[in-house]
Amino acid sequence: MKIEIGYGTKPQTLKIPSERILDILYPNPLSDVPDEPAILREALNCPIASAPLSDLVRGRQKVVIITSDITRPMPSYKVLPLLLLELEAAGIRRSQIRIVFALGSHRRHTEAEKKKLAGSEVYASVPCEDSSESGFLPLGVTAMGTPVEICRTVAEADFRICLGNIEYHYFAGYSGGAKAIMPGVSTRAAIQKNHSHMVHEHACVGRIDGNPVRADLEEALAYCPVDFMFNVILDEHKRIIHAVCGHIIKAHREGCRFLDRLYRKEIPKLADIVIASQGGAPKDLNLYQTQKALENARYAVRPGGIILLVGACPEGLGEHTFEEWMTSDMSPEERIARIRTDFQLGGHKAAAIAIVQKTARIFLISQMPPDFVRSIHLKPFSSVQTAYEAANELLGGNASVLVMPYGGSTLPVLSSKR
Repeated sequence: MKIEIGYGTKPQTLKIPSERILDILYPNPLSDVPDEPAILREALNCPIASAPLSDLVRGRQKVVIITSDITRPMPSYKVLPLLLLELEAAGIRRSQIRIVFALGSHRRHTEAEKKKLAGSEVYASVPCEDSSESGFLPLGVTAMGTPVEICRTVAEADFRICLGNIEYHYFAGYSGGAKAIMPGVSTRAAIQKNHSHMVHEHACVGRIDGNPVRADLEEALAYCPVDFMFNVILDEHKRIIHAVCGHIIKAHREGCRFLDRLYRKEIPKLADIVIASQGGAPKDLNLYQTQKALENARYAVRPGGIILLVGACPEGLGEHTFEEWMTSDMSPEERIARIRTDFQLGGHKAAAIAIVQKTARIFLISQMPPDFVRSIHLKPFSSVQTAYEAANELLGGNASVLVMPYGGSTLPVLSSKR
């Protein structure tokens, strides 16, 4: 059987005997998907556990719209025009509105990037700023000791709208919702404290209940409330296929349930070999991004199995602190120990890779030099076919295989029948 695996700008082809394949995890098909404007309008007209936006915002003076930065796939330029029309219909002038890009711990945008995110017309008519531009205000401390330090523009607004996209997140459970506030418009110190709980066993992908990271970041809403949420769900081609509006918690949970119907995939058993790709460029530009596919693949591989992580990584590791941790003399076990006492953004992904290495071997199919890949405790290959043949031979020649062509988006779950 021939399978196409996304790899940079040129997919690779893999040949595997059909009888060895447990499953190929493509997203569940949608029966009927209306066009994007219709999806957005319907969501705005039918807010979840909330009054209509036009009713809520009437009479407010300082409205802030928080949306994602350039590293996220949220198509703000598609949502913002509709949102602004709704605000204007409620009597809110554009001079009363600010758009804040939630940087989290990421770098500031260029003006060209802000224009791209907001769209030309919106950028020209509404002030747009990065969350780090106006300074931060301390508003309180969560029960877990996380300082709630929020971008001044957001903290001083009298009406807050959060945009975002919902997808799986490897330790907050899901993206979207309150993540626009924490970590979106929070200080680096606040983010590091919140993210330090990622080592907890319940801080994992697809889990909200009992997840300390999610509980902590949502507690921040008590100090910086959100009045209205507008989140979208994208398919593997980044097209809008669903949207939810309304209450920051209840609408978010409904969006998570829809995501599960699309991307949560039951598997019959854990596989000997899991082949996981981010789907090719631009999602596999570096290992920092490709790690997302590895994190989901860990839930499909048996203890002692092998994960074939497929990502071209033409830009190498992709983040300074991540690179520092990956290229240090630390063993995987030492990375895990360090993250518990010295949490650092960037280092958290190095520790996440190390956690996977506790139960499975990782073969990396990339463009990075083989000696360098070996130095970061991964086994290098340039061809997914060669990597599969090596893994199969190592496991006895009859290894079962599960393929995840869109590994960063797909969550394998062991069948309840098991």
